Amino acid sequence: MNRPVSLEPSLISAFSPARGDALRVGSSRRGFLQTGLAGLAGLSLPALLQQNALAAAAGQAKRKTNVILFWLSGGPSHIDMWDPKPEAPIEIRGPFGHIPTKLPGVHVCEHLPLTAKIMDKLTLIRSVDCSASDHTPITMQAGNPLARRTNDGKDGGGYPSMGSIAAKFRGANAPGIPGYIALAPSLKSDVWGAGHMGGLYEPVDGKELAGRLALSKGLTVERLEDRRALVEQMDDWKRGIGASKEIASADQYTQQAYDVLISGRTQRAFNLDEEKPATRDAYGRDSLGEKALLARRLIEAGSTFVTVSGAWGYFDHHGDQVQWGGIKKGLTPLLPMVDRVLHATVTDLEARGLLDTTLVLMMGEFGRSPAINKDAGRDHWARVMSMVMAGGGFRHGQVIGSTDSKGYDIESRRVGPSDLAATVFHHLGIDPNAQWTSPQGRPTPIVTEGGRAIEELL
Repeated sequence: MNRPVSLEPSLISAFSPARGDALRVGSSRRGFLQTGLAGLAGLSLPALLQQNALAAAAGQAKRKTNVILFWLSGGPSHIDMWDPKPEAPIEIRGPFGHIPTKLPGVHVCEHLPLTAKIMDKLTLIRSVDCSASDHTPITMQAGNPLARRTNDGKDGGGYPSMGSIAAKFRGANAPGIPGYIALAPSLKSDVWGAGHMGGLYEPVDGKELAGRLALSKGLTVERLEDRRALVEQMDDWKRGIGASKEIASADQYTQQAYDVLISGRTQRAFNLDEEKPATRDAYGRDSLGEKALLARRLIEAGSTFVTVSGAWGYFDHHGDQVQWGGIKKGLTPLLPMVDRVLHATVTDLEARGLLDTTLVLMMGEFGRSPAINKDAGRDHWARVMSMVMAGGGFRHGQVIGSTDSKGYDIESRRVGPSDLAATVFHHLGIDPNAQWTSPQGRPTPIVTEGGRAIEELL
C-alpha cells in the first residue's frame, strides 16, 4: 500500500512554539538553564556564536548569503521530470507528456506547469555525474565524490557536508539562530552531517529546535533579566554536572547564548501562524510545503544553510508493489507538490528581495533507469541525474548539459559533485581553497578532485 500523498503528518504541531506545559521542566532559572542550555550544547549555538566571531575577526562572509537545499530523497527520475525524451520508445519516455517552458525549446514534464512558468529564473543541469553516489545523501550533500557509503561503519570517509562546511566557515547570518538546520523526518537517513570535522558543525534538527529553545511554563523574559543571578545559577549548574567539552566550548559565549534564548528570533521563525493564509496555500499545507515555508523563514531570520526533505525515500519509484509506487502511480500525486513548492519558494524569495542572496537547489542522490521495468517503475541510475538551481545572484534561464537520446549517459558538459560544492561555496563567499583539519591533524580541502564553480552560472 502506498503512503498518503501528504507524505507525513502536518508539521504545524511539530514546529509551532510550545504551548501550555508540554515542555515544562520547572519554573525556576535553574530549570530553565538545565533545559535551555543543555539544549544549547546539543544544538551548538554557543559554538555558532564562536564561529561568527572567528569569521568576523578573519574578515570573512561580509555578504549575507544562504542556501536552501530541497532533497528529493530516493533518486528522482530525470526523464520523468526535467529531461523528457518524447522521441524515445514508450518504455523509455514513460507515461507522462511534456510541456513547453518559458525558455524556447526547453520542455519539462506535464505535471510541472508552475516550474515551466518560471524557467527564466531557473537553471536545469541535465548532466550531473553521480556515479560516486549510493542510495544515501552522503556524496551529493557533501559535494564530494570521495565521500561515499561504505557499509563498514566509516561511511563518508570523514568528509563533511556542504552545510557543515557552511556552519564552520560562515556560521549564521545573524545571532540567535543556528547556521545549519535540517527539516527532515530522519537526519540519519536524509541529511549528511559534519563527518570528522566535528560535532559542533552537525546540522540542527528542526523538529527539536523550537521546543529546545522555548521557555518553560511560568518563565518570562522579565524573570530572566537579572543577568548576575543567571550567571550565578549557571556556575552552580556547571559545577553540579561537571566539566564537559560542550560546556567548555560554551563558556566564552555564555552571555551571548543567554541573549539568544531570550531574543525569540528562532522561536518566531518557526511560527507559521504569522504567515498570511494565501502564502500558506501557495507553498501547500502539507509536509513538504510547510517545510519549504519554514526554510524561507529560517534563512530570513539568519540561518545560512537549510536542508529540506519531504519524506525518506519518497522518490524511490521501483514499482507499484513498493511503498512509493512506480512511476505513474508514485509521481502523479507527488510532482504537483514539488512543482508548487519550487514555484512558491522562488517567487516568494524574489518578492521579499531575498532571491539574489539565496541559492535554491533541488536534487537527489542519483537519477533513475531510462527503461521502465516490469513493475512499472524505474531502478537506481547513478550515471546521470538532473537537478534545478535558482537564485544566488547567478545567471539563470538556461539548461546546462545534456544526456543521450534515451537518457542513459551524459552527452555534454559533465558536472560533478565537486563542481557543485565549488559553486555553493562561491555563492557563500567561502574560499574554495580553504581546508579543515582532520582528527589526525591532516589539512583536508573543502573542494576535492579539482572541482570548479560552474562557469555558465557566473
